[in-house]
Amino acid sequence: MADLINYSEENVRRAGKRDPQASRQALLTAAIAEFAAKGPAGARVDEIARRAGVNKQMVYHYFGNKDDLFQAALEEVYGRIRARERALNLSDLPPVRAMESLVGFSFDYLAEHPEFIALLNDENRNGAMHLDGLREVQTMHLPLVELIRDALQRGVREGVFRDDVDPINLYISIAGLSYFFFSNNRTLSAIFGTNLGDSKAVAVRRRHVIEFALGALRPLQP
Repeated sequence: MADLINYSEENVRRAGKRDPQASRQALLTAAIAEFAAKGPAGARVDEIARRAGVNKQMVYHYFGNKDDLFQAALEEVYGRIRARERALNLSDLPPVRAMESLVGFSFDYLAEHPEFIALLNDENRNGAMHLDGLREVQTMHLPLVELIRDALQRGVREGVFRDDVDPINLYISIAGLSYFFFSNNRTLSAIFGTNLGDSKAVAVRRRHVIEFALGALRPLQP
């Protein structure tokens, strides 16, 4: 048994030396797909390694165990969306345009990344056990909150936004307007007897979400 363990560890070291960053990233991408399809309980480490094209021992080498890998997958999907939000350069846009861009982007990202919704649904179902107190994820959200706060303050100064909007509440509302539509798309389609997943329905919903969010930001009429 000792010889087998040493052999496995040696394989891990050799594989890692070839391109450790590529191997780790491949595992994360494979893990996100596997967790999204089967949830953390149903996902298998063997299948994640197979998808990534690496030795199974690499999972334990880089991430520890399956729970640690799921936590890393959550960090990765959050990191991806936050990076895309930063690329919007909201601070360089007029306040109304900045908010329109953020709302539209949030909608489009969820439309294009069902795996993000799947992982978040599982994490909520499990009481946020992997995210609770995780400072890395908390920290990556702070710049976004500040960008929203800046856009709101600029909009107040220009007279285009009301002055009593909390940036965190606004972010939650923006996320919720799009998230519910995609996470519950099939049940909503069944309830209302229409296909809310076709391109026309998605486009109508996108326009509504943007108009609804911007309408909520306009100054109240005396």
